[in-house]
Amino acid sequence: MTQGSTPKRPLITRSLITRRRLVQGGLAAGAALAMPGLVRAQGAPIRIGHLTPRTGFLGPLGEYAVMAAQLAAEEINAGGGINGRRIELLTEDSVNPQTASGKAERYVERDKVAAIVGEISSASALAIGQVAQRGKTIFLNTGANSDALRGQDCKRYMFHVEGANSMYVKAVGRSLTEGGLVKGKRWYSLTADYAFGHDLLRVAKVFMQGNGGTFAADELVPTDATDFSAYLIKIRQAKPDLVISNLAGNQITNFLKQYAEYGLPFPVAGFGFDTALAWGAGSGNFAGTWPCLWHHKVDTPSAKAFVAAFTKKYGKPPENQAWGDYNAVKIVAKAMADTGSTEGPKLVSYLEGGAKFDVQKPRPAYFRARDHQLISEMYAITALPADKVKDKWDLFTSTPAIPGPNEDMEVLAPTAEEAACRMEG
Repeated sequence: MTQGSTPKRPLITRSLITRRRLVQGGLAAGAALAMPGLVRAQGAPIRIGHLTPRTGFLGPLGEYAVMAAQLAAEEINAGGGINGRRIELLTEDSVNPQTASGKAERYVERDKVAAIVGEISSASALAIGQVAQRGKTIFLNTGANSDALRGQDCKRYMFHVEGANSMYVKAVGRSLTEGGLVKGKRWYSLTADYAFGHDLLRVAKVFMQGNGGTFAADELVPTDATDFSAYLIKIRQAKPDLVISNLAGNQITNFLKQYAEYGLPFPVAGFGFDTALAWGAGSGNFAGTWPCLWHHKVDTPSAKAFVAAFTKKYGKPPENQAWGDYNAVKIVAKAMADTGSTEGPKLVSYLEGGAKFDVQKPRPAYFRARDHQLISEMYAITALPADKVKDKWDLFTSTPAIPGPNEDMEVLAPTAEEAACRMEG
């Protein structure tokens, strides 16, 4: 025997060791079968990519979107993740359609995300949807309203938590009709000069023509405009029955502040809105009637829980853009948990199959198979007089949920004629 060498073990000893290892391995395998969650919890995290504007005129809404998505991921992970696997949320500023497309490709190709959620710009959402379609990765749109995304630009792997423009118009249109502000009336509209605004103006004109009203004028407003004085002078001269906002993001906040400064007497309404913009305008400036998908005063147990959790974490209530991104992450997680899969085709089949989701409203929501629109209620809110405002968050009153409890859930959703979708792939 040379120094430092190891003597060979007898064959019988090696045999016993081998059998012992086999027994131990069998016990371990049995334990794994008995406790599958324990093994899954050790698996790689499930990556979800989040894209939304965090700069520019949509930036204030994007910040709420990010906060809500992060809260949803934290709650899911605290509850054991998705079948024991934690979520890893990746967040990026989508900036513009070109940047959004590039970042979506990086999410899909390099980061291997199982899903993408987010966006507010309709043009950027289309770009992301095209990437998602090529990569067979589901994309849940949380803020882009264009009817075309549910119609001619629809995609098999793109789903819409956000409402379509035609849904917003129909929701607030009910309140305007009841207030005698449609039939025989003249509207003066200001429209954001990009895809969302153009589509919203088109839908608004269809509604107006179908209900006996006319437009005194409609003006396209650049998205970087901050001074509305020239438009306000024209409105004063035109003396319309109603001033309509088809603006977006902090355009609305700036417009409302300047409208109040000019002291124009004409009532105001809007067809696109986020409650953060009312808060930005503040009491005394916020005015008119506006549509929204959800607001922090909705009275359901899950809505109250969401508001409490968001307020505890961030020191302020969530607004409706936060609602969209929070629910998108929760919906993706439920789809993966229920299917036991992160594969795009399986998730698409699940979401198209009529699964119901609690979205902090009176009735459960579901995705309509033919255009992937989430079918859920909406609200019309009206600004409170300044002397009725109790705090800086509660600036408005709200209608009950629209449609009402005895109405078809799809009464607001685009009809096949309004948005004809041909799914491919």
